[in-house]
Amino acid sequence: MAERILVVDDDRAFQGMLVEALIDKGYGVEAASSAEEGIRKAASGRFDLILHDIKLPGMSGLDALAHLAEAAPGVDVIVMTGYASKDSGVRAMQKGAYDYFTKPFSLSEMEVVVRRALEKRRLQSELAELKRRGGASPLDNIIGQSPAMGALKERIARVAELNADVLVMGETGTGKELVSDTIHALSARASGPFVKINCAAIPENLIESELFGHEKGAFTGAAAARAGKFEQAKGGSLLLDEIGDMPLNLQPKLLRAVEQKQAERLGGTKPVLYDVRIIAATNQELEKRVEEGAFRSDLYYRLNVATLVLPPLRERKSDLPELAAFFLDRANRRMGTDIASVSSGAMQAFFNYDWPGNVRQLANAVERAAIFCAGPVITEKDVDQAFSKRQSATASDALALPGAGLPLKDALREYERTLIANALRAADGVQTEAADTLGISAKNLWNKLQKHGIDPTTFK
Repeated sequence: MAERILVVDDDRAFQGMLVEALIDKGYGVEAASSAEEGIRKAASGRFDLILHDIKLPGMSGLDALAHLAEAAPGVDVIVMTGYASKDSGVRAMQKGAYDYFTKPFSLSEMEVVVRRALEKRRLQSELAELKRRGGASPLDNIIGQSPAMGALKERIARVAELNADVLVMGETGTGKELVSDTIHALSARASGPFVKINCAAIPENLIESELFGHEKGAFTGAAAARAGKFEQAKGGSLLLDEIGDMPLNLQPKLLRAVEQKQAERLGGTKPVLYDVRIIAATNQELEKRVEEGAFRSDLYYRLNVATLVLPPLRERKSDLPELAAFFLDRANRRMGTDIASVSSGAMQAFFNYDWPGNVRQLANAVERAAIFCAGPVITEKDVDQAFSKRQSATASDALALPGAGLPLKDALREYERTLIANALRAADGVQTEAADTLGISAKNLWNKLQKHGIDPTTFK
């Protein structure tokens, strides 16, 4: 589910611009035009962050802070203030605000601060969940007692202690991001930021700026200098997810950044030094990519030092009962259900399946089965219905002739939109999985999502 942000500002034009920018970043956003309205909405408990103007009609943003702390405990507030009243932002932080912006501010600056605030909230939530489960170590978040998982956990613990860069390999859905989170949490850099970027989901013309940042005027629209992911991860770790899709022309610069911990911003002339640990992840066979000429051998050998290979679920089926119990507990908490367990027949159905989508697919199957479950125990029938629901198309989605007056190009556009929506629905919003289903690259899918105005988070 997309993280939700509440924007409180009485300037409708500015409010609309900010809401649109946040929605474009994949967040769920609501707006309020007064502090009083903001407090009422915050009390609903649906928000992960609040952006709040200070100068408002009626109650001021400063006075609202105490009410917000009571209405939405644990939700950070970032205040927005005019330059002439910059000291108001400082006073707001003294009253408990997480941070403040001085208007006018750049959207890139806003994005960094918002991301950091939400990352902090996610970490706090993960720690609370770990304590709830009685876990003594981040390794306890990795579920499974099979020999393969026992060996993997031991290797994760050893690798995490080192300051070496790490390559995490495994099929889609095996838990590469969870393993990466665990490595960071167990490392000496755990108190630093953990910045993530999906190399497959960002258009090729934007990825250099995202990674290395840019200087003011580096390209059309670069109104201000911006730090890249390498700089944002200072003192912490950087996850380069789907590294196998890194454009070939950028790999020499990435090699220098990984090897020498420095590179220039786009449009810059001076190298920026990086204090960061690289964790690269991929579901591709990088050796094969090297043979195909799509991945540099020197970059591959530089990354392939401390390597973790995650076993697919079909090779550790003894972990199925524990995993199913965990995902059932999570489904109960998410949906407010009270399903006690999975029947032996349903569990046998899980054992009989090969799980091409691995642990992620199991999580989806358990949650779907819980939706169909009418009693205290998930049955084999519930599992069958859950699997049938994963079919991405139905008879109603079949290709039909355009209606009268509908041009062919519009009909094809609508059909493409339907196919993309079906693929996202079947993949529960996971873009790389949906792209695989459609037989296109993740970058191509990203472009089509922008073209059709589709928000993939609505399918999670």
